Amino acid sequence: MFKKASQQRDLFESERSFRLLVEGVADYALYMLDPSGIITSWNIGGERIKGYSPDEILGQHFSRFYTEVDRANGKPARALGIARDKGRYEEEGWRVRKDGSFFWASVVIDPIREDGQLIGFAKITRDITERRDAQLKLEAMQKQLAESQKFDALGQLTGGVAHDFNNLLMIISGSLHMLKKGAADDPKLHRAISAIETATKRGAALTSQLLTFARRQSVNPQPIDFAERIAAIREVLDAGVGSSVRLAFDIDREVWAIRTDASELETALLNLVINARDAMPEGGTVTISARNLVLDETLLRGEFVAIGVADTGLGIPSDVVDKIFEPFFTTKPIGKGTGLGLSQVHGFAHQAGGTVKVASELGKGTTFTILLPRGTDAPVRETAEVPSFRGSGTVLLVEDNPDVAVVSVGLLEQLGYRVRRVPDAEAALRELEHNGVDFVFSDIVMPGKMDGLSLAHHLRQVHPGLPILLATGYSEAAADVRGDFPILRKPYEIHELSEAIAKLPR
Repeated sequence: MFKKASQQRDLFESERSFRLLVEGVADYALYMLDPSGIITSWNIGGERIKGYSPDEILGQHFSRFYTEVDRANGKPARALGIARDKGRYEEEGWRVRKDGSFFWASVVIDPIREDGQLIGFAKITRDITERRDAQLKLEAMQKQLAESQKFDALGQLTGGVAHDFNNLLMIISGSLHMLKKGAADDPKLHRAISAIETATKRGAALTSQLLTFARRQSVNPQPIDFAERIAAIREVLDAGVGSSVRLAFDIDREVWAIRTDASELETALLNLVINARDAMPEGGTVTISARNLVLDETLLRGEFVAIGVADTGLGIPSDVVDKIFEPFFTTKPIGKGTGLGLSQVHGFAHQAGGTVKVASELGKGTTFTILLPRGTDAPVRETAEVPSFRGSGTVLLVEDNPDVAVVSVGLLEQLGYRVRRVPDAEAALRELEHNGVDFVFSDIVMPGKMDGLSLAHHLRQVHPGLPILLATGYSEAAADVRGDFPILRKPYEIHELSEAIAKLPR
């Protein structure tokens, strides 16, 4: 008799301890359901996670924790059926708290049987919203990293090709100026030279787009009033959309100034406008907008100007969106596009310290949004163009490529200068020790311990009054110039060289 009483007491204590354990767990909702899904027990974890006290929830059906859509689709009953038939039910999904808010739940339902008969279900629910959010952020960062690595690899390839191609174009372009002298009385030769010039300019434009995509374009960042810039290029944009498309503007009056390369900005806008036009073969509206935006994202923080180009066209299929910024990718017919327009936009935006985003819906149109950092300085106002002139004096040309050097010497001599040419920065310093010059004209990318930019900074220290003009067709170092020295982009023509020299301080 005493032994039986002791066993009953031990059983009671065991059940009491288990009940206290279950009811005291705060991080998990642990509760029982009867075979039909009615809640028969409730713990403090359920109250904390779902917001119901025991008096409010006991005797209620557990389906009230599901969303309206899930209830309409029969999901609660299906979960109990799977647990009963399969021995267990597990899933993650949205659940609803008492206050109507949603949380991401990890759910496990186990059937409870006694003597082979189903007497109910044990249900465990965890709130894993924070873990899910962290996982989504991690996946987004991994995707961004993968995209960045892909574009960096493509940029290395395109940048290297464009660099070599620019030097070839420089040789072709410069040599044409020599040939023009003998072509005045020969119409056939004149037409041939004109055709070569047109092809060279087209090649230079394509190379410029490649370099912008690769973020290796020589840029001239400056503060820009966006509204004024749009007004200045309005006619160009109108011509870009054509007669069947209406161009509209929605630019905030208080939009901030931006700091970027004006030429690259205009090219990016024109590329987006033309792309929008082509997406509306039956006509429509292209809207250019601008508004201020403060971001606090993983990769972008601070004050930005969001520049939008929206169309009412066909939209972009979901399987195409991830590829549109890749160089040479195009959905246009052969001969109707190079596949470099959006690549230029992508490279320009990232090189400027921002990004570009796209939102599209089939049949309803597409919106491209360029995010550019706010400019802190006063916008630069347009000034009158400096007229070209015929110069005199001696120039020290620093150029390692012999063929490009021949062309550059010829152009400088046509402008009236005497030229002394050296192949690298070290030779330039030795030359300047013995002979004076009126200015230095140096390529940036050169072999040796010192590139053209390092040479320019050194000369500013030892010859502070010596004018310096830099040239490049490709240079990551050019991004560090920051207006310290004027840069001439390759391939350049004789009038561009003349204007650049005319602007040098004397």
